[in-house]
Amino acid sequence: MVEMVYNMCPNTRYTGFYQFFLPTLLLRDPDLIKQITVKDFDHFVDHRTFFPEDSDPLWVKNLSALTGNKWREMRTKLSPAFTSSKMKSMFSLISQNGERFVKYFLDKDSKLITLEMKNIFTRFTNDVIANTAFGVECDSLSDRKNEFYMMGKAATDFSGFWMNVKLFVCILVPKLLQLFKITLFSREVGDFFTNLVTSNIQTREKHGIVRPDMIHLLLEARKNGLKHEDTETVQDTGFATVAESEITKNPKIKKTEITDQDIISQALIFFFAGFDTVSTLMSFISYELAVNPDIQNRLIDEVDETLETCKGKLTYEALLGMKYMDMVVSETLRKWPNSIAVDRICTKPYTIEAKYPDEKPIHLEKNDVVWLPIFGLHRDPQYYPEPEHFDPERFNDDNKANINPYTYLPFGSGPRNCIGSRFALLETKTLFFYILSHFGIVPVENTQMPLVLSKNNLI
Repeated sequence: MVEMVYNMCPNTRYTGFYQFFLPTLLLRDPDLIKQITVKDFDHFVDHRTFFPEDSDPLWVKNLSALTGNKWREMRTKLSPAFTSSKMKSMFSLISQNGERFVKYFLDKDSKLITLEMKNIFTRFTNDVIANTAFGVECDSLSDRKNEFYMMGKAATDFSGFWMNVKLFVCILVPKLLQLFKITLFSREVGDFFTNLVTSNIQTREKHGIVRPDMIHLLLEARKNGLKHEDTETVQDTGFATVAESEITKNPKIKKTEITDQDIISQALIFFFAGFDTVSTLMSFISYELAVNPDIQNRLIDEVDETLETCKGKLTYEALLGMKYMDMVVSETLRKWPNSIAVDRICTKPYTIEAKYPDEKPIHLEKNDVVWLPIFGLHRDPQYYPEPEHFDPERFNDDNKANINPYTYLPFGSGPRNCIGSRFALLETKTLFFYILSHFGIVPVENTQMPLVLSKNNLI
């Protein structure tokens, strides 16, 4: 759908469509995307909100759903927790999970293991998030129905008739949600994560427990505030990494207390994003490696060379020094972006001035919606020749310098980009390093070629 709307009016800077009764402006031009998401960001600070304030505290208080100054305050407080140096401190936890993941399959001592990749990758991302965000040890491959994993599946399940009804109500008549006290997450899921985080905080504060994880960083932000490093002292996580804006590094921002509810909401959205979207990225990588054995063999060679260089023990620096690994991940995010489109809401009147003779100025009012058509941009042959072809060489040292950054938006654009890009890339690269150091990925009889996207689940 995004690609269809994007291609409706070629050679234009923008086009339009309706989301039911809501007119939406779709931005096709990279310069216009930069103008709206970066240069004139103060006119387009917010995402569209589906749940009214106070209707679902677990959802409306998370970073993705916050608006205006509340968003700025929370982003400023959280962004130091996602720098490359903080990722380095978390790397040991992620690496341990990667080693355990591979050991589980090595212990089977089988020449061929047939797997549904999305299932095993959600188990890995579940364990990583449980460990790095909530301070909980899980082994979801061995203990397949552990409570954390089952609650995670329930929290990210957008399939089923009643969930679809709920989503349509969100879009069409959001006030009904408040009237009937409808929440995005079930009471069982909400109570589980609330009790988990609350008890975790109490235990840490009572016993002085310190772990290099997300709850510790949020507690530090509440107690002392976190500061951005003046300069990053370690490598960044790859080409797709998005930089933090100076807007959210502003030390003069109003100081408000971070409550337990705030911490619960941020931990939950961190889980929500990391559980499903990262495992989806991993699934697409495994598919592309399986159907492109030449690319997989080259990546295995780089894994073997890296393993030899770091004498059998993977280090943060060695992983991020893997150029071909980064090329493969970057190309997967290009061909199969997790966010097919993202929106911005006009927060104060704005005019897009005419640039060409056949254009007229477009006057946007408060609450008007614009879309960044990520999937359309990434599949546009003007920017990526033969877009259906999986080609990591698009992102080699020579070619990536020529990519317009506003035609490559896997983690969004501007100050409101994805705060977790470094974490997602680090987690993904770590797991594939361990997999490819022991296994090859091959298609089997049940592998769909070409791949067919499921219509049964929104995500």
